[in-house]
Amino acid sequence: MGAKSKLWKYLGVIGLSIGILAGCGDSEASSSSKNEITFWNPFTGPDGKNMQAMVNEYNKTNPEYKIKNVSLKETDMYTKIPTIVNSKKNIPDLTIVHAERIKQFKDNGMLTAYNDLLADFPEIKADNYVAEAWKIGELDSERYSIPLDIHTFGLYYNKDLVDKYLPTALDDNIVTFDEIKQVGEQAQKDKIRALGVTWLKPNFLSLYAQNGGELTEDGIQPTLVNQAAKDTFNLWRDYVKAGYTTKDGEDPTQMFLTGKVVFLPEGIWMQNQIKESKINWGLTNAPQLSDDLSKAVNWSSSHQFVMFKDDSRSEEKAKGVVEFLDWVRDNSMEWAKSGQNPATLSLLENEEYKAMPQSFFLATPEQQATLKIFDYKYNGYVSELLDSKAGDVVFSKTETDKALEDMEKEISAKVEKDNSNN
Repeated sequence: MGAKSKLWKYLGVIGLSIGILAGCGDSEASSSSKNEITFWNPFTGPDGKNMQAMVNEYNKTNPEYKIKNVSLKETDMYTKIPTIVNSKKNIPDLTIVHAERIKQFKDNGMLTAYNDLLADFPEIKADNYVAEAWKIGELDSERYSIPLDIHTFGLYYNKDLVDKYLPTALDDNIVTFDEIKQVGEQAQKDKIRALGVTWLKPNFLSLYAQNGGELTEDGIQPTLVNQAAKDTFNLWRDYVKAGYTTKDGEDPTQMFLTGKVVFLPEGIWMQNQIKESKINWGLTNAPQLSDDLSKAVNWSSSHQFVMFKDDSRSEEKAKGVVEFLDWVRDNSMEWAKSGQNPATLSLLENEEYKAMPQSFFLATPEQQATLKIFDYKYNGYVSELLDSKAGDVVFSKTETDKALEDMEKEISAKVEKDNSNN
């Protein structure tokens, strides 16, 4: 995922399209030379510069296998991958994918496990990574990915407006929906909106989990027609109707940056844009139903390093891949500067990192426990439909019950066509 200000506009196209795929002929994305590791990633935004800087720094250490950094548009990269793996030609040696895709890639027989390689790298282990980012790469006792980061959807707030409308809201570093309602009732007279309606997928999923919702019960079929999903959508609908939120068609980010919105749910990757504004801002947990941190849920995802199957990749080159990953584990400050939270726990001792706003998500075991990556194998299909339909539900263009029924049917139909269930 590139860290772009309008991320939700393109991140929804996350489901794998195994059957209908575009070709792949980029010369820059071809297979690597003998002593070069081709590294594909979807970092085409400002974060791409941070990744290139990391690669440059690693290559200066004069490793046996240098890294060739290839940044591709996210949708293009995910379209190319199945075609290339199936063709057994020009397969990248190392690739960054989103955590939610790993199960489907693995079940389609596309990934190489790291287990044998990690025997020579004892520090690449669970104890040295954020648990939520580490565990998603472990499937059937095999390790299929190594985490780069864990990126989270939190809540930016205008400190001056909070002080004006509800000074106690941040006393516990949690803003509840009840507190947002209180702010909304006070702020309306000044034509200030309490809450921005931003990227609805993480907004929905965070609240859905707080309501006790699960995306699947059996790991295959989706479960969206339930009370938790209805309560989640209806809370947002009610806040829109009450005038607490931004309206359909308005730009919540721009309104926040100009002091017209009090609370902006957004990703930690947005902070570089927010830093450029003149407002007095802070960053905290996503909106919660409870002020009890042990019940808090912060939607998260993770960029993960994987190796797609390639019979021509030598054991020596594969070891060179893991040498790079081992280096990244202790050299990820540059990635933190892009606004992300690297998954390595070693940074928690770094004073520069601890001063960064996003670091509080990892600061304590209790705060780390709030991070939730939805590991449903078909999370991509859920994401696609939430991105295309959630807005109509929240802005009351579609009834909640009908939207959830339609979404579940569409996801089920896509699941039935997936090759990995055969």
